[in-house]
This record gives sequence, structure tokens and C-alpha cells, in this order.
Amino acid sequence: MSSVIGERLKVSVFGESHGRAIGCVIDGLESGIKLDMDAIRLDMARRAPGKDKTATPRLEKDDFIILSGVLDGVTTGAPLAMIIENKNVKSGDYDNMLKVPRPSHSDYPAYVKYGGHNDISGGGHFSGRLTAPIVFAGALAKQALKEKGIAVGAHIKSIGSVSDESFELNGITERELISLSSKSFSLIDEKKEEEMRAEIERYRKEQNSIGGIIECAAVGVPAGVGGNMFDTVEGTLSKILFGIPAVKGVEFGLGFDFAKANAAEVNDEYEINDGEIALKSNNNGGVLGGITTGAPIVLRVAIKPTPSISREQSSVNLETMQNEKLVISGRHDPCIVPRAVSVIEAAVAIGLLDLLS
Repeated sequence: MSSVIGERLKVSVFGESHGRAIGCVIDGLESGIKLDMDAIRLDMARRAPGKDKTATPRLEKDDFIILSGVLDGVTTGAPLAMIIENKNVKSGDYDNMLKVPRPSHSDYPAYVKYGGHNDISGGGHFSGRLTAPIVFAGALAKQALKEKGIAVGAHIKSIGSVSDESFELNGITERELISLSSKSFSLIDEKKEEEMRAEIERYRKEQNSIGGIIECAAVGVPAGVGGNMFDTVEGTLSKILFGIPAVKGVEFGLGFDFAKANAAEVNDEYEINDGEIALKSNNNGGVLGGITTGAPIVLRVAIKPTPSISREQSSVNLETMQNEKLVISGRHDPCIVPRAVSVIEAAVAIGLLDLLS
């Protein structure tokens, strides 16, 4: 099992959902970064559970403790280690899942790979709980990127059948991204919140869950970052994004819409704008040949419905090798999308800072 990401900036995540604590170690962070603790806490709060009906009722404040790498609120350049204590666990809710794997969850493949020794409580090391340290690392990365003139932000593009507006691919501003990053329910068109909440509530009442799409962007990234073949910007960011539980798809720019387009209508043409080379459009999402173009980086992430739902489902008993019905207890999100926005921002920020280090 590898829970380390990055080449020059390395982030190692540790812990289990119902263990004593979760946390991360960040190695390669520059010295001299003055940390805005309130900004870090804001990002942590956007991801934290237990706030309303769109999220699991498991209440964790996600208070973090920095163990090393920071002195008087400024990074020292040494490895930065932090922990978050787990204070609201109910491991007994998972007793019946030790031998009866949950559909569409990691339980069965993890059982096979680790010989049944993996911690099943709350999903163990496969849990979305482990995204809290990622958000912490991403909050630090965003502050380091801010010093380089780069901003990262995201919004809920859709939940079920309800959609928000899309980013204007070549017209995204730093102000817009900062505004989105300050919201707990991040939308461009805030009037869509009521509809989205109603969509989530409908599935919650049906003992079900619903997925969605998150759209993320970064502005201020200069041209020439990344590389071709196996060192692409898309590959670097996607590797981190696919490490987030529930992420099942990533696309840049027009993404799969390129497949039904012709070149004349989607090619990003060049022009001289205020004495500098610029793109007339940004259908490729700020990346060509794996290298940044200087236009905004724009990507979308597909989030699957939370697999742990309370209605009866079919599974098998790993001991008796018989078919068995499973009813999942415990506390789970009817929709993970609102809480995942800050996680997607964090993943993109970590990847960009690694590429720029």
C-alpha cells in the first residue's frame, strides 16, 4: 500500500477512519511561508462532516495539531507533520461487514489483497475520512501558490439532474475562484442550492445516495509547466485526484465533448494581446502536450454516489461462501459532492505546487 504522492513536494497520508488519529507528513515545503491558520480552518470546515442533512451525521471538528515544521506560524523547511484525532467513532456499526462486503465499496478487493487484515471500521484507510489530511496539505499548498500569483477554486457543477453554470473557460478570474473557495456550498449560481439540496434530500429519504460533478480551475499558472508523455500536467493532477475515494472520472477542458467535435470549431487559436501571446479560446483546459499554455487550467471530476446506503442489498458471506442480504448501518453521506469540493481544490493545489517546485 502506498499513500505517498509527489516528486519534489511529497505528501504522506496515514491513519484509519476509526483509529486514534489521522494525519499527514509534508516533505519539500519551502521555508518562510507564513501560514494563515484561519484560511486552513475554513478549508477544513468546508470538508468536515456533521453539518447538515447533505452530509453524514458523524460530527468531527477536524481540529488539527501541527507537530513539526512550523515555528511561530512560519514554515521552517523541515518536514511538516500534523494529526487530527478521531473523537466520534462507532466501530460496532461495521461488525456485520467483516465477512459481508459492501457493494461498490473497497471491502472485497481489499480483503483479497490484504488477506482480511485490513481495518474495515468506517472504511479504514480507504475511507473518505482520509481526505481531511489532504485538505490540510492542500490549504498549505494554496497559500504557497498564492505567493506565486496562482489561485485555485472549485464549485459543484452538478448533483444528480441539477446543474450549476460552467466556468467560462478563458474568462476565469482570481476573484471568482477566491469567492468560490470561501463557500460551504460552492456554486456560481447560488439560486441552484435549494434545488440541489432537494435532490439530495429526495435520495436520502429513499435510503439511497446521489453523485455529481465538481469543476475546478486554477489561474495564474505560467506557460511551460509540465512535460509530455508520462510527465504531463493532466497525469500529475489525475493521479492525486483518483486517490480521492469516490472519484471515477477526470476530464480537462471540453474533455469527452472533443469526441463529437471537429477541429475547426474547437482548436484554440492564438493572438497577440497587449503585446503578449494569448489564446482566443481555452477548449483544452489550459494544457497542450501535457504542458501549461498560460490559460486557466480547467478540469471536471465525476463523483460516484456514496456506496454505503441503508436499503437492503445483495452480497456474499466470505466465510460460508453463501449469498447474503446486507443492511448497512452507521452514518453515511447521502451525497459526498458538497464536502468534496475543498478536497478537489486541495488535490489540484498539491499537484500544481509539486510541478512548480
